[in-house]
Amino acid sequence: MRHRCYFHNDIVAMPTIVYPGTFDPITLGHLDLITRAAPLFDRLVVAVADSSAKKPLFDLEQRIALVKEVIGEADNIDVIGFDTLTTELLDSLGANVMLRGLRSGTDFDYEWQLARMNQLQRPGTDNLFMMPSPSVSAISSSFVREISRMGGDISRLVPAAVQRALAERQQKER
Repeated sequence: MRHRCYFHNDIVAMPTIVYPGTFDPITLGHLDLITRAAPLFDRLVVAVADSSAKKPLFDLEQRIALVKEVIGEADNIDVIGFDTLTTELLDSLGANVMLRGLRSGTDFDYEWQLARMNQLQRPGTDNLFMMPSPSVSAISSSFVREISRMGGDISRLVPAAVQRALAERQQKER
């Protein structure tokens, strides 16, 4: 197993990190974390959760397709869907680390509890918590959905592919 070593000249990437989420839709905040974390690891898996209990706006296949379109071709980034416990997903991928974003203290409280639950279910599970860049730190998928539904400008919140998908969805609903 290779590890990143900050105190030595031989810096190498760690094996695999998993970024689980609903991504309904993927935002510039999500993309910020993905692009900043990917170089630190041999493989970053963006794992799109089925999350039917959350009643997502886009179905799982649409969300996976949007994430793939937004990310494009990247040698070390994979996009998959899943409908299991996140700890089971980690087992299936042979991964021990999850990427999680922290926008606020409220996020931290929730993520801390979630990390502890995951560690109880699967000892050895770790989290890499990253704060989004300041320019995208207030963006959330739920804000994007609401602003879009009300006809507001989401161009500074989501990639162009997501803007198109939301506009198409609104056209169909009219």
